[in-house]
Amino acid sequence: MMQTHLIEPSMKLQAARSTRTEVIVRLLLFPALFVLSTCEVFAGETFDPFGTDSLLPPKPALRMADTAADPCAAQPLAHALNLQEVVNRALCNNPQTRVAWANSLVQAARVGVGRSAYLPSVSLNAADNRSSGTNPGVIQRSVGVTFSYLLYDFGARSASLENSRQLLDAAIATQDSTVQSVFLAAVGDYYQVQANSAALNAALESERAAKESYDAAAARYKIGSATPADKLQAQTAYSQATLNRITADGNLRNAQGTLANMIGLDANRSVALIPANTTAIPANFEGDISALIEQARQHRPDLQAAAAQVKAAQASADAARAAGRPTISLTASSNRYNYSGISSNGTLVGINLSVPIFSGFNTTYQVRAAEAQVEARNAQLEQVHLQVALDVWTAYQNLTTATQSLRTSAVLLDSAQQSAQVALGRYKAGVGSILDVLNAQSSLASARQQRIQATFNWNISRATLAQAMGSLDAGLLQTLSDDHVQKTGETSPQKTQP
Repeated sequence: MMQTHLIEPSMKLQAARSTRTEVIVRLLLFPALFVLSTCEVFAGETFDPFGTDSLLPPKPALRMADTAADPCAAQPLAHALNLQEVVNRALCNNPQTRVAWANSLVQAARVGVGRSAYLPSVSLNAADNRSSGTNPGVIQRSVGVTFSYLLYDFGARSASLENSRQLLDAAIATQDSTVQSVFLAAVGDYYQVQANSAALNAALESERAAKESYDAAAARYKIGSATPADKLQAQTAYSQATLNRITADGNLRNAQGTLANMIGLDANRSVALIPANTTAIPANFEGDISALIEQARQHRPDLQAAAAQVKAAQASADAARAAGRPTISLTASSNRYNYSGISSNGTLVGINLSVPIFSGFNTTYQVRAAEAQVEARNAQLEQVHLQVALDVWTAYQNLTTATQSLRTSAVLLDSAQQSAQVALGRYKAGVGSILDVLNAQSSLASARQQRIQATFNWNISRATLAQAMGSLDAGLLQTLSDDHVQKTGETSPQKTQP
């Protein structure tokens, strides 16, 4: 290391003969040291001199356009929740979104660390020593202030700051991706409860119909117009319907526990929901799949996070290369010494040039590792780029299939209901067999379940396509909740509120 001294007074000068430079340095350094140390040590976590909090997006929450209130304000479960309220509670309370937000805070603070490298550092040093042995009782005291400011480092400082900025962008994009995942999971859990509630209602209706068939078979057997086999077959079907109802009730309870867990509650907490519309038939969905994929690549947060990770890796490689280059710093210090009652003062102002010569090839391999990391991040970016296209394609096809299935299930349910009514009427009139009744009721129970599953699949497929395109937001929830599609005249099988 080479050092050029601009001023170097003799350490034997007395305090009373301090030069004007020494006085100026002390007047500048000591107050600055006091103020800076007070701010940094005692200000606490709310102190943000670089304004890094302004780089962060709002905390995860569902912000509706018609309200300015805090969307995460504590609200008691005093009423049944709609889809928007379920999603908002999940975004506010789910630990996954809180972890993502905290990670963004970490990266924002690291941006502040990167910016701090552009400011000087000041330190206070003090020592009080008493000798023993050959010169016992000799007291040596010293107090000094050191000032250091990096002037130039061939881009290492700026590369480190750029790395922190890109990692912050990646953390924010990752937070958005986590929000989208939790959003979709909350929508899925909401509709799963709705589907299981509808399935329980359908099971209850099937159990009631089976009981009616059993009563009819028992009545005919009693008057001698039916065989014992008719009665036993009807009783078997009734028992099976009861078991199906018990299973449906257990599935509903499990789904309710999953939903409670999703919105940040214990699984045993009861969450009432407003029943969803299950009578809607959606309009035909058509779109240019190529345009949808391109739109997704512009909005998908995980793709944006991968791109930011590539830029961060490139900045890290630049910092690794600059680490092996010289640095130029401005230094200043002011010290006061006391040696056995004799005081002296010294002030030093200079420019330091530090030139790395050999570090055991540490810098070489740091650069190699950073360049390999860039290659890995580029490969990950390409993987996400392809995955976006696959996600959109799969979600699009699933939505198309779900839409067609939902239309067909409505026709199937209507015909199965009529068939079951006719078969039971014929049997009660004595012109039909119990097998016809049981087969028709079994077909009706299956049609109800298919209708329920088709409704669930359509709602989830639509939300999944929005998530695949990176556009899952409050607007979609409003669309799902509104009566924006053509209605049929059927009666919804879901009548009880979970």
